[in-house]
Amino acid sequence: MNSRAQGAGSREQGNGVVLRASHIAKTYQEGKLRTPVLEDASFELARGETLAIVGASGSGKSTLLHIVGGLDTPTGGMIELEGRELSRLPDAERGRMRNRSLGFVYQFHHLLPEFSALENVAMPLLIRGTPIPEAREQARALLERVGLSHRLEHKPGELSGGERQRCAMARALVTRPACVLADEPTGNLDEHNAAALYELMLELNREIGTSIVLVTHDRKLAKRLDRVLELTGGALHPLPQEQD
Repeated sequence: MNSRAQGAGSREQGNGVVLRASHIAKTYQEGKLRTPVLEDASFELARGETLAIVGASGSGKSTLLHIVGGLDTPTGGMIELEGRELSRLPDAERGRMRNRSLGFVYQFHHLLPEFSALENVAMPLLIRGTPIPEAREQARALLERVGLSHRLEHKPGELSGGERQRCAMARALVTRPACVLADEPTGNLDEHNAAALYELMLELNREIGTSIVLVTHDRKLAKRLDRVLELTGGALHPLPQEQD
């Protein structure tokens, strides 16, 4: 099991910072109603590091992850991905960088229902222009690695919940991104399948070297990652020692 370091800074790995969130703020406004969600959230993530973010429902965990992934814009602060500030990039370039450097896994798998597992996993490679035979071969290899070699031609509706999430994990990792952002990926799984998916995620992290930011409510599983930060009061803090 990985040890967990306290503090908001990234672990020293000598491989540089992959992702940096600096003083992120987010306020939603509807008419005269202002709803602050994030006030001053900051963290750094080293290459190959795994980080869990925990917090109460409604604390802003998913909002932070969407901002980090360039899917939402902050009211204040800055996101840097592999040394480039996302907010300064044109929309098209930001989209290309997401495809190249990030993978996403959600509580709901978001697999395309009309396509097979193999086609779903190959999709990110096809979007970036990888030739079809090469994309299919890379997708096949990763699906075999996550234990779905017997489900290549099955559509999402023909897969179990755990199989769908493993397929989604393969899709997130097929481009070998610098970082995977996972938002409650085990939220719809039973305890056994949740633990199995976590173990698979950590194995692939060690093998591929992809950094992981995981948003979860499950503190027991979160503590299996390198670090755990808690989102409270709109900011990130080390998890208190007494909760270990």
